[in-house]
Amino acid sequence: MFIPSISDKARNAARRFARNERGNVAMIFAVSLVPLLGFVGAAIDYSRTTAARSSMKVALDSAALMVSKDLGSNPSMSTAEISAKATTYFNALYTNSASSPITVTATYTTNTKSGSTVTLNGSGTVPTDFMKMVGFPQMTINGGSTTTWGSTRMRIAMALDVTGSMASSNKMTEMKKAAKSLVDTLSSASRMTEDVYISIVPFAQMVNVGSSNKDASWLKWDDWDDSNGYWTYKNNKWVWQTADHSGWNGCVTDRDQPYDTTNDAPTSSSTRYPANQYNACPDPILGMTTAYGATNTQKLKDKIDDLSPNGATNQSIGMAWAWRTLQVGGDPFPAPTKDSNYKYTDAIILLSDGDNTKNRWYGNGSSNSPEVDARQKILCDNIKAEMVDGKRKTTIYTIQVNTDGGPDFAVLKYCADSGQFFATTTAAGIATAFQAIGNSLNALRVSR
Repeated sequence: MFIPSISDKARNAARRFARNERGNVAMIFAVSLVPLLGFVGAAIDYSRTTAARSSMKVALDSAALMVSKDLGSNPSMSTAEISAKATTYFNALYTNSASSPITVTATYTTNTKSGSTVTLNGSGTVPTDFMKMVGFPQMTINGGSTTTWGSTRMRIAMALDVTGSMASSNKMTEMKKAAKSLVDTLSSASRMTEDVYISIVPFAQMVNVGSSNKDASWLKWDDWDDSNGYWTYKNNKWVWQTADHSGWNGCVTDRDQPYDTTNDAPTSSSTRYPANQYNACPDPILGMTTAYGATNTQKLKDKIDDLSPNGATNQSIGMAWAWRTLQVGGDPFPAPTKDSNYKYTDAIILLSDGDNTKNRWYGNGSSNSPEVDARQKILCDNIKAEMVDGKRKTTIYTIQVNTDGGPDFAVLKYCADSGQFFATTTAAGIATAFQAIGNSLNALRVSR
């Protein structure tokens, strides 16, 4: 009975195995295992390739910007030098070890209207671990990056409050640091002398146009002559003897109305600038100076370092002279001629820490003067109305340093273009405001 029983059990087991459909799962799994492993392997290979391609693009972007900066200072570099620099920068930046060495090529073009362009292209391969089993031993990666600069040139006029209140709360120190940093920021995007020009206009109640201009035809001496001199007895009568103009300290006050709010050329008695012997005369204006090169950059920063606080606040005269320094041709402080082959951006940056307190006609020098504010608003309207080719010619940025916790200055908000009014309640915040303005301006100079 033992032997038949074993035989029966074997036959029964064979019949059950033949009828049992659950065994198909193992067969199906065995059949599909190869393509499943292929798909998983392909995903791994693809992931490694994507990571390498992304790393290559980041490195190309950064290398292109670095090459463009080198070309800015030396636009005569040969094609071989440009490619060598591009490869050196790329190899230092590319950190992905999965690929073969990347081949980098560089092309450089320059156009007076569209600016200068450097394009880097990279290509290489990533060896596969799984796909090579199905005939794909490697995957190709390609990428490119283009940097353009110099299509827009800039003229920036910085009107800086140097009134007595700037001496408190470390405001003057922080303003100097921030303004010099802005000079460095704008200078870094310059590839030639004409790219970026900057003027510095220190203002208090008046501005200083420089005593060396005492013989300039654009000055008016009526008030100064009436106030500076002495009485002398001549021909049997007392005569007022006007003092020599060489004793003038360089200060001028607001022009006759309405020319205090316009940019009319100083060709008549009403449009000329009235000389004044203001005892809190600020440092002289520095007209448009190129920000290209270490020597010129240092000249701008030395002017900022020389600033010292004194006097009452008249923002409008600072704004008016900042506007004046942006004008091409004609005294005083003419800006360099513009090349018609380029686009230009003109901008005024005005920083102040206090209300308008006194100008030629209004205010007591210690509290807000609505009349001075009104003159400034008219001035700002006139600046904004100046158009070139149907577009606004001058952008206005304003910065309020409000360490006293008062309200925002309505006139500064009024004058600033939309989104270009910056308020800070701390002296340290001045740097943040200038940095934001620098980023805004530099975006017009270099783009990826």
